[in-house]
Amino acid sequence: MSPESLQRGNLSSPTMFLLSGFSSAYRVQVTLCLCFSLVYLVTVLGNLLIVTLVWLDTHLHSPMYIFLGHLSFLDICYSSVTLPKILRDSFSLQKTISFVGCITQIYFFLCFGGSECVLLAAMAYDRYLAICHPLHYPALMSKKMCHCLVAASWLSGSFSSLIQAFLTAHLPFCGSNTIDHLFCEMPFLLKVSCSPNAPLNRATLYALAGTIAVGSFLLTLVSYVHIIRAVLQKGAGTQRAFATCTSHLTVVSLFFGAGAIVYLVPQSSSSKKMDKVLTLLYAIVTPMLNPIIYSLRNSEVKQAIRKALHREI
Repeated sequence: MSPESLQRGNLSSPTMFLLSGFSSAYRVQVTLCLCFSLVYLVTVLGNLLIVTLVWLDTHLHSPMYIFLGHLSFLDICYSSVTLPKILRDSFSLQKTISFVGCITQIYFFLCFGGSECVLLAAMAYDRYLAICHPLHYPALMSKKMCHCLVAASWLSGSFSSLIQAFLTAHLPFCGSNTIDHLFCEMPFLLKVSCSPNAPLNRATLYALAGTIAVGSFLLTLVSYVHIIRAVLQKGAGTQRAFATCTSHLTVVSLFFGAGAIVYLVPQSSSSKKMDKVLTLLYAIVTPMLNPIIYSLRNSEVKQAIRKALHREI
C-alpha cells in the first residue's frame, strides 16, 4: 500500500497510520539509528545490571534498592516499547503502524511511564524518611510498606493507561492519518482525530495524565526540598549529599518537565522538531541516565558489582 493511498479518504475506522519520523535524509537516519542503538544498548545493559544485583545480593534487599530494582525494570520496559520500533523504521520507506499496534503502544508507553512517575515519588518519599526521620524509618518504611508502594505504582499506571487507551481507541479519525512523530503517542494521535467532542476527550485524557504526573512531581519536589534542607542543616558530608540530591532532582525534573510540555501544553509554541526532541528526553534519555544517577554512583552498588566480579573470577 502506497503512502498516498494510506493518507487519503475518510478514516473513521483506520487500519494503518503513517509515522513521519525525525528526518527523511539518509545520513540523518543512519546517524540517529547508530545513536539510538547505542542508547538502547546502554539502557538495557545498565538497568539489567541493577535488576540482577538487587535480585541476587541479599545486602541490597532493603526498601531503597527494591525501589531501584523496580525502576530499572520499568526503564527497560519503557524503552523497549518505542526504541525497537524506531530502529526498525530508520531505514523503512514507509514508517507504518497498524491501528491496533498504535493503541497497544500508547497503552504500554503510558502504563510504564505513569508507573515510573509514581515510583519516583515513592523513592523520593523513602529518602525523605531515611534522612529526615532516621529513627522512625524502619517502622515507617517496612518491607510491607515498600511492596505496597511498588504495587500502587504499577496499578496506578496500568489503570490510568487503560482508560486513556480505551478513550483514544474510540476517537473517530478522518483525512490524513499521518502522525507527525517518531512513534504512536497520545498528544500527536489526537491531532489527527476529527471527533466533534475532541475538546472534551482531550480534557479527559490530559486530566488523567496530569493527575498522575503533576501529583507525583509535586510529592517528589517537596520530598527533595525537605531532604536538601535537612542535609544543609546537618552539615556533615553536606557537599556530597547535596550533589547527590541535586543530581536526582535534575533527572526527575528532566523527565517530568519534558513530559509536561508535550502532554499538558499540547498547543505550545514550540516547533514540531522541538516536540520530538523533548519526547526523546523523557522517553529515551532518562531511562539511560537513571541507573547511572541513582545506582551506579552508590557505594553499596559498587561493592556488589565488585563482589560479583570477584566471584566470577
